[in-house]
Amino acid sequence: MTWFEESLHVARHGYAQRIEVIRELHRETTPFQEMAILESKGLGRVLVLDGVVQTTERDEFVYHEMISHVPMLAHGNAKRVLIIGGGDGGVLREVLHHPVEQAVMVEIDRAVVERCRDLMPALSDGAFDDPRAEVLYEDGIRFVADRTEPFDVIIVDSTDPMGPGEVLFTERFYADCARLVGEHGVVVTQCGVPFFQGSELSASQDRLRPHFSDVSAFVVSVPTYVGGVMTLGWASNAAALRHLSEADLTDRYAAVGLATRYYSPTVHRAAFALPPFVTRLLG
Repeated sequence: MTWFEESLHVARHGYAQRIEVIRELHRETTPFQEMAILESKGLGRVLVLDGVVQTTERDEFVYHEMISHVPMLAHGNAKRVLIIGGGDGGVLREVLHHPVEQAVMVEIDRAVVERCRDLMPALSDGAFDDPRAEVLYEDGIRFVADRTEPFDVIIVDSTDPMGPGEVLFTERFYADCARLVGEHGVVVTQCGVPFFQGSELSASQDRLRPHFSDVSAFVVSVPTYVGGVMTLGWASNAAALRHLSEADLTDRYAAVGLATRYYSPTVHRAAFALPPFVTRLLG
């Protein structure tokens, strides 16, 4: 019997999760990070970057549905979508369920995309071959700094603020995102598990606030992101988008023809009802 132990919270909190591994399918040191893909007993295949679980075949739908459909349905008419990170393809898959004209995915590490397409193909489910998808292998912070054409929704599907994901939590990056989405767009960011990573959420909110008039967060329960609910940051200059009625969301959900396993219009609304300890972290 072989076990993988995730060390993300060990040094600071003395807390870890263990996953029983049947076999190691792949391991490599890319120019940016240490990557492994594991075959587990109970979670299917598992993507690990720098010793941290990024996604598993069994629970990936939870995270990918919420980080994608909350901003997409809140906007209601997104035609151009930018995904920063997301190399496993799960966010791209969910975004392309919507009638978008273009979904641009900017991933710094080509190896993550290639290995996930080969060894975890169900995550992208053909999304990389969709003619509306454009995949660019470059630095996300440089991409948003150099671009002038607008996007309706930006989804930042990054690792935690260490390694290649660290720059995606800076105020400079958020300022450029604000410029690209303008007055009517939405930016959603991965902000960690607040019970253990409260400073990640607080710092992100503080850096978003100078550039957006409506900054908040919503929660989602992903079983393998241990420590309780995780938060996804929300930023927009159109405050009404965060307060849509369940009836409006239901109409949009039906119009798109979504078939989801975690996301629903009811869950969408409820996700913005935050526990007091999370509200305090927002500042």
